[in-house]
Amino acid sequence: MSGASNSAVEKAEPRRLASATIAETLEAEIVAGLHPAGSKLDENKLVQRFGVSRTPIREALHELVARALAERKPYKGVIVADVSRERVEQMFEAMAEIEALCGRLAAERMTMGERVNLEALHVKMGKLAKRDEQAEYDKSNSEFHKIIFAATQNTDLIELANTLRVKLAPFRKFQLQSAMRMARSHDEHEEIVKSLLDRDPKGAERALRRHLMSAAREVLTRMG
Repeated sequence: MSGASNSAVEKAEPRRLASATIAETLEAEIVAGLHPAGSKLDENKLVQRFGVSRTPIREALHELVARALAERKPYKGVIVADVSRERVEQMFEAMAEIEALCGRLAAERMTMGERVNLEALHVKMGKLAKRDEQAEYDKSNSEFHKIIFAATQNTDLIELANTLRVKLAPFRKFQLQSAMRMARSHDEHEEIVKSLLDRDPKGAERALRRHLMSAAREVLTRMG
């Protein structure tokens, strides 16, 4: 029984990797405007394009819907959502206020261990930025902000912050493709970390709000 169970896990893992890769590819194409709003993400065509079965394609489409980049419509299937400048502005505005609140609470409630972990991660991210390792920087960037969310010690706020972060993830990743923006992001993190280590609620609140506004400016500039 154990052998059969291990075999099932081994088969599932490559499928998850395939669906994640497909989702990331389609996500980048949608954000870059290669799939117009209202166009259908046809399962059959995607199966042929990526050379996989329907299962990872459906999992990838499910991820795009979860990130608000696509919508499921009766009798039509999965359709690319209309991600307008106004919608992106609204999401970043909401995220800026939520992260600012998280920063203010985290500055007061963050444990010593969380402060140490955040500072160590910040140092690591500085090295990634200098090496222009965008994928790893983006992954660490998500971890950076999640540490701050968790430090609020407020379950509902953590859930809200993570939910909106998932929706904004494609755009935040998009704006980090520039080495110059990565370096600027790291500089902004420096102010956030300093405020959190100094237990400065107002400073952390201000630094996080500015950080999100800076990211929004980069995304909207790239959208044209």
